[in-house]
This record gives sequence, C-alpha cells and structure tokens, in this order.
Amino acid sequence: MMRRLWGYIRPHRMLVSASLVLLFAVSGAQLVQPYLIKRVIDDQIAAGRMDGLGYLALLFLAALLAEFVLRFAQIYVLEQTGQNVVFDLRNESFAHLQRLPSSFFDRNPVGRLMTRLTSDVEALHELFTSGVVMILADLVKLVGIVAILLWMDWRLALVTFTVIPPTLILTWFFRARMRETYRHVRAMLTKLNIELQENVSGMRIVQLFAREREMAESFGETNREHEQAQLRGVRYDSIFSALAELIGSVTLAAIVWAGGWGILEGWVTFGTLVAFIEYAAKFFRPVQELSQRYTVMQAAMAAGERIFDLLDTPVTIRSAAAPTPIHGRLKGEIVFDGVTFGYDPDQPVLHDVSFRIAPGERVGIVGWTGSGKSTLIRLLVRLYDIQAGRILVDGVDIREYELAELRRSIGVVLQDHFLFAGTVENNISLGDSRVTREQVRAAAEAVHVHRLIERLPGGYDENVRERGSNFSTGEKQLFAFARAIAFDPAVLVLDEATASVDPETERRIQQALTTVLSGRTSILIAHRLATVRDADRILVLHHGRLIEQGPHEALLDRPDGIYATLYTLQSA
Repeated sequence: MMRRLWGYIRPHRMLVSASLVLLFAVSGAQLVQPYLIKRVIDDQIAAGRMDGLGYLALLFLAALLAEFVLRFAQIYVLEQTGQNVVFDLRNESFAHLQRLPSSFFDRNPVGRLMTRLTSDVEALHELFTSGVVMILADLVKLVGIVAILLWMDWRLALVTFTVIPPTLILTWFFRARMRETYRHVRAMLTKLNIELQENVSGMRIVQLFAREREMAESFGETNREHEQAQLRGVRYDSIFSALAELIGSVTLAAIVWAGGWGILEGWVTFGTLVAFIEYAAKFFRPVQELSQRYTVMQAAMAAGERIFDLLDTPVTIRSAAAPTPIHGRLKGEIVFDGVTFGYDPDQPVLHDVSFRIAPGERVGIVGWTGSGKSTLIRLLVRLYDIQAGRILVDGVDIREYELAELRRSIGVVLQDHFLFAGTVENNISLGDSRVTREQVRAAAEAVHVHRLIERLPGGYDENVRERGSNFSTGEKQLFAFARAIAFDPAVLVLDEATASVDPETERRIQQALTTVLSGRTSILIAHRLATVRDADRILVLHHGRLIEQGPHEALLDRPDGIYATLYTLQSA
C-alpha cells in the first residue's frame, strides 16, 4: 500500500524534499542543545570559569529559536503536502466512483461510500503527516542521538540502548492485534454512517409511523458496537503506552545509577551525565510516542486498504476503444435483438426480448410491477450491460458509441425526480456549458414551467435546497422535464414520469408532451394505461418477456390478453 501511496506523493516531491531538509535541520537544532548544556557544566561551571558562559548561552538560545522557526516551516510544508495528497486522492476516488456501473451502487450503501471519501481519505492524511513522516523524523533523531551517545561515552550509551530490544518485542506483539482492531473500527464507522444516512433520509417515514424510539434503539446498538471497537483500540494503545513508559523509566534509572557510579570512579563528568539524561529523554520520547504513531498507522492502513479497494473496483461499462461518432442528431431508431439480462446473471429479468422502434415513433411500455419495463431503459442508456443479444440505435450497437454521447442523445425523465443544491438554471442545464440560458428558457417554456420560474424571487438564479425541498413534487417533476428537453435529445423516455403528480400538473405535462415529443422517438413507461393509450404502439411485458404489442384498440380486441386485463382492472 505504501508503494501506491507514493504514487500520489510523487507529484509533490519538491515539497516532500523541502520537508525532509527541514526535518534534518530541526533534528540538528534539537540535538545540539544537550551538548551545549554539557559544555556549560564541564567547561564553565565545574571549571570555575565565566568567560564563555555568555557565548554558550547565546548559542543555546539561537538553537531554541532555530528549532522554533524550522519546526514551524517543517510542519507547514508537511501539512501542505498532506493536503495536496488528500486533494488528489479524493478527486481521483470521486472521479472513479462516477465511472462505476449502477450494479456497484446496488451493492454499496451511500453511507459506506461517504465514509470512503471523507474519514478514510482523512485517515491517509494522518498516515502521511503524523505517521510515516514523523516516524522518519524520529528515526533521524534516534540515529543522531545514537551517534552522539557513542561518541560521548560508549558505556553509558550501551545502558541507554537496552530500551531497544523490549520495545521491538512490544511492537511486534501488538502489531497484528492493533491492525485488526482498527479494521473493525473502520467497519463499525461505516455501519454507523450507513444507518445515520438512511435514518436522516427517511426521517419523514420514521415520524409518520412513530418509529423514533425503535430507530434510536437500533442506532444506539450500532453506536455501542462502534464504541466497543474504539475502546478495544484504546485498551491496546494504553497498554502499549504504559509499557513503553515503564521501559523508558527503568532505563533512565539505570543511566543515573551507571552515570553516578562513573562520576565517582572518574570516567564520567557531571556534564556528560546531565547531557546523557537529556539525550535519553529525547531518545525515549519517540519510543514512548511510538504507540500513538502506531495507532495512527494502523487506523490509516485499514482506511487505505478500503480506499484502494474502491479504486481497484473495475469500470465495467466503458466507451468503445474507437467509438462510432454521432454526427449531428440521431434519427432515433431503436432495436432490441434477443436481449437477455439479469441484475444477478443467474436470475434473468428479461428473456430474449426483441422489438423495433422506428424514428419518431411514440411507443408505450406497460406490464405488471416487476415485469422489466424500467430495466429496458436502464439497458438502453447503458447503466447496465446486457448478457445476451444486441441493442442498436440507428443501426449501431450501443456499445460502439462513446458513452457520454449516447446518454446525451437519450433524455430520460424518471419518477424519482432528483434536484441538486444550486440554482434552478444549473438544475436544468446540470452545469453543462454547452447548454445556454436561452436553451434553458426554451426548455422551461416547452414544459410550461417558465412562468413559475419567473415568479420566483431569484428567477432562474433561485437557490434550490438539498433534494429540492423548497419545491413541490409537481414543480420538481416539471424541472426534470425541462432538464431532459434542454439537451435536445433524439430519444425521450418518460419512466412513470407522471405517476406521483397531481391531476393539474399531469394535465400541464400532457399538454407539454404534444410539443415536446414532436420529431422525437419517445418511449412512455406507465402503470396508468391512460398515459399510453394515444401511443402509436404499445409493448406489453410479462415476467420479462414481450408477449403483446400493437395499438391500444387492437390490444383491447384480445379479451384474454394482459393489456385487456389491465385495462379492465383500471376501468373498474
């Protein structure tokens, strides 16, 4: 994983190099300070001299100031580098997420994906700034201290180094346990986010059915699992820290004992012992902080595994390597040729479906719930790819077109009309610079929503709240119609587009359809047969098979047919 993370650090190697240079400089400023104290004690105080005391004091002050300035610069550069890495990684993760097929989102709740792009990415920032680099800084400091201690007195140095073996054993013992614990913590955090997102999104249902207490209890159980996972990590961290502190304290006591004996024997000066104690404190501090660094490392490694799992998810729906270009506007001929498809390949929802829609033809698709009506449209715009057969648009297999061009040529209005936070204009144009304000206005006029927009305080610049909460269901549906029309598609699909609107809004939509559908191939998916009775042809699906097709009157002439049965039930 570190090799992959380096791929994101490499573009910022100049900042990384600057941070490393500053890191060495900070370590140098820190390591010179105990030596200056030794010089003051041995060369000045113990010798009864004062001539160099002021000079050494100024050097010590300069070392402190240099450490302050260099540490500030090093932390700033390090944080800037870390934020740049997080920026790149989050952008790449988001871009990759947008290219993944709908089947991926069927398997992964929103809360899980939110965790990947927020807290998991932030954990990798901690890995870089508080983990790897700080461990490197500690190693530089430790190497410097080892060299100085051996130079000053190898016997006291060996006493100091007795801390290393038990620390290595301690680290090895806790390594696997802490990694597994923090994997569990990240999994519990994801579960917590999923449940929180679902409950907030479905709050109206929760309140309507008075399920607040039950939902709070369920969330409390998940929160308790997360707390227990965190406490397990804290437990390991506390034990590791306490043992590291104990090892350091015992070693420091051994240095004082050996150094005191050395002073009495004459092979250690008092200044050397004081310097050794100072260096030992600097030596033990990184060892004692290793538990914190290790906690950050293990949490970040667990998060990194999950992020790179996301980035390794294959993009299965792609444009052709040499796509067939779309010149101008498609004619709108659609052919399904022996199409078989299942969301689970072993359980097809469409079986050998074949039909042709002529350019400019208006076709209705009806059937019982679960018959596969909406699935046809998802396949037409390649939200999913078929398992058998072909889908042709203007005689070309849709897999041969550039994916974005294909989808721009097919406008889809869904029953679930989603509005983004932003302005009304941006919700119609979706921020596409190729869609001008004039086109947005023309689309709004075509679906009879222009006057409504003009009456808003901000007009087309009126702010839309999250999910369009400041607009009615009917108004949001009209915006969705305008959005589809603004891109001037050759094919227009209405998937239960009027199922959740009031009669007045439906009447306005039906009026708009006369203008909107003119000159376009159109597909109307509906439960209410009144919506499709004026279609040129109606396709009837049953259990994923096309069993009837024809005009409204012709289908009614088959009294035992599915369409006639549906019509009789709705008429009753």
